[in-house]
Amino acid sequence: MGARFTPYRTSCHQGARSSHYEYISEPSLIWWTSRQGNLSSAMLPLPQINYNYQKLSKPMQPKWLEWAQQIQAIAQKGLNYSTNPFQVEDYKLLREIAADIISSYSQIEQSEILDLLVKEIGYPTPKVAVRGVVFKENTLLFVKERSDGCYALPGGWAEVGESPGEVAVREIFEESGYQTRPVKLLAVYDINKQGYPPHPHGIYKLFFQCEIIGGSPTSSIETEEVKFFAEDKIPQLSTTRVTPAQITRFFQHYYNRDLPTDFD
Repeated sequence: MGARFTPYRTSCHQGARSSHYEYISEPSLIWWTSRQGNLSSAMLPLPQINYNYQKLSKPMQPKWLEWAQQIQAIAQKGLNYSTNPFQVEDYKLLREIAADIISSYSQIEQSEILDLLVKEIGYPTPKVAVRGVVFKENTLLFVKERSDGCYALPGGWAEVGESPGEVAVREIFEESGYQTRPVKLLAVYDINKQGYPPHPHGIYKLFFQCEIIGGSPTSSIETEEVKFFAEDKIPQLSTTRVTPAQITRFFQHYYNRDLPTDFD
């Protein structure tokens, strides 16, 4: 089955269509999954929220999504460990209830949501995304995302077989053309505590400061521009990938190298 996309409004571009796994639109929630090797999506509309990323101090996760995630996690753990056929049926019922909750707040049939949940197997853990933070002469490297026309730090999902630092180096090279080496883990953030739009999965974001050792600015299939910006000239951010408050914090790390790693 090919990818099915629904038109939606992003935070800085209308009608964008994304092929980046980490992308979520606002004020709606995109549920991404891999289906027979292809990307598919489901649109889960949320109430209109005025996202203020710089002032937000509390998680933005709506309670119905939090409940559905918790119920799904309980069901997934039970199905992973239980051998009692009666308990297995109970855990499958819990999974259906989680799908019912999500479906009731979305434009998606319960059967389609359930199909996505069934594909989540094993012990439920947060997904991991990695981004590179590259400074040069008091400026910070950004890439312009083709998917939404906004700027972000280069990065993406962690890959099996690569260390987090290796992911950062690879993503920076693929999206910007620069060869780098990681020098410090700046932050480990939980997206539910950092002012990101809601997401059906738990996600940890790792931000590595990296130094340039070679290469040259080069666009990619995901990025259309590579550019350094000063702290007072930050462009329109792709706020599903990085927030203004985080950019401010990374500049603080740059000016004060002794700051410890941030974490939630």
